[in-house]
Amino acid sequence: MTGPNAMRQDDAPERRSAAESMPDPWGVRRAENLITSLEGVLSARVVTTPLGEVSEVHVLAQAGLQPKQIVRNIESALLAHLGLKVDHRKISIAQTAEVRPIEALERGVVREQVLRRSVLFEDVAILPSERSHRVTVSVTMASGGRTVTGQEEVADTVKGRVEGAARAAVAVLDQLLEKHALVLEGAKVVTELDRSTAFAVVRGMGGRESVMLTGTAEVRDSPEQAGVLAVLDATNRWAEARRVG
Repeated sequence: MTGPNAMRQDDAPERRSAAESMPDPWGVRRAENLITSLEGVLSARVVTTPLGEVSEVHVLAQAGLQPKQIVRNIESALLAHLGLKVDHRKISIAQTAEVRPIEALERGVVREQVLRRSVLFEDVAILPSERSHRVTVSVTMASGGRTVTGQEEVADTVKGRVEGAARAAVAVLDQLLEKHALVLEGAKVVTELDRSTAFAVVRGMGGRESVMLTGTAEVRDSPEQAGVLAVLDATNRWAEARRVG
């Protein structure tokens, strides 16, 4: 066939190929592939502003999973793997049991890397203690196909629970390092302008190296959870580069 219509049809594959090979300056495809590799996630779309800030994250997930846990996994994966902090309010979850993934590009490779390298926050729990006015803070994280839990007994105060959660999180991360170590220097919650934020300071050590790492996290579900996320914010890049996967 000849003529203008035939020319447009012949050019269509070339245009699609050019679009697929366009640069990805904000790492949108990497973020989408990472999210799609998480358990239960079928597809993902990341929307950014002209400046590259994430404005929306739309996720299609299998039915039967808790949307809140999916959001936590997405936040943890983006932070641990890409160093990207995304407000949970920007993440929307739709669930279905029938629709298959829209895109599976590099899914196997990305999923393998995520399971091998990323540390995902699972849960923080406050457990009763045998001692009066004390509780046990339990923090659970998943990495490399295994689940690790750290516990700390602390005074039953907000300050004590936040420090205990941060210390337990550091203990979990410390188990994942072989020739390096992490020690919590301090953690607390500060309230300014009607917003509460957890701060954590962690010392990373290995050989002759000793560095101070700092991180923050907005208090959302609980001060204890914010304490854990502040530790992850402080340590994710340093620990990721040194952990044997």
